[in-house]
Amino acid sequence: MVTNPNAGPDVSVARGVVARFEKQYAVYRRKKQVTMALFGGVFALCVIAALITTKFSLWTLVEGIPRASEFLARMLPPIRLGTFGQDFSAWYWGAGEWFNSLLNTLLMAYLATILGTLIGGAISFFAARNLAHNYLVYWIARRVLEIARTVPDIVWALLFVFAFGIGPVAGVLAITTHTLGAQGKLFAEVNENISPLPLDGIRASGGNWFHEMRFGVLPQVLPNYLSYTFWRFELNVRSATIVGFVGAGGIGHDLFTAVQLLYFADVGAILLIIVATIMAIDMLSEKIRHSAIGKASFSH
Repeated sequence: MVTNPNAGPDVSVARGVVARFEKQYAVYRRKKQVTMALFGGVFALCVIAALITTKFSLWTLVEGIPRASEFLARMLPPIRLGTFGQDFSAWYWGAGEWFNSLLNTLLMAYLATILGTLIGGAISFFAARNLAHNYLVYWIARRVLEIARTVPDIVWALLFVFAFGIGPVAGVLAITTHTLGAQGKLFAEVNENISPLPLDGIRASGGNWFHEMRFGVLPQVLPNYLSYTFWRFELNVRSATIVGFVGAGGIGHDLFTAVQLLYFADVGAILLIIVATIMAIDMLSEKIRHSAIGKASFSH
């Protein structure tokens, strides 16, 4: 490289800085490549171990496709265009009872979502490291949320069915318990990402901890709270269906009965009702969420 002999000391210093940067960047690149190689190797080993442990086989999957197709075909009875009304009525012979069970499922999910969100939201303030000033309180809150969400809701349902008997009460309590654990975890992570500046201002003006939560935290986190709540309600509708398998009531009980009795057409009809309900809830919650955050008024 040809250098200018008249170059001043500033140019020499700049060249030295560039050389050091290139050297450090080369070291960083090598470390990153080694890290990515190690991660890729561990990832591949975990995939191989999972395939071996679960005995996953593409051939078994291919062999099972015809049987799955047969099962799906049996869930859809023949409906002819000329006799569509009669065939559809025969398929949904139990629509009145099923929709009544669906209403119970929706109410179970709704009540459990409200209770679980309120309780989990309250605990989330103590489970956020930047808001809980006492480490013992923070540690206890975290463990409570972990226990509540780690145990599957169907297991909670079994416990509450044993304690309170068969019926919607056990289902509501089971879904509420799991919801407060999940919502508390999500809300706590949202709380930990807030800006501390409003809290400093409230604290400087003489506000206490509750004032900080009410006027400093809630205005920042409410949009995320709302989004997670609608998402949780959608999950809880599915959970309310599943807990019905163990006697917690709702449309899940009708679905489980149809499966036990091998009434494939009834299984298909009930599953279509559940799928349509979930789709309607998703579209409705999206509109409400966009309206709440003002997105509905944005121009596209």
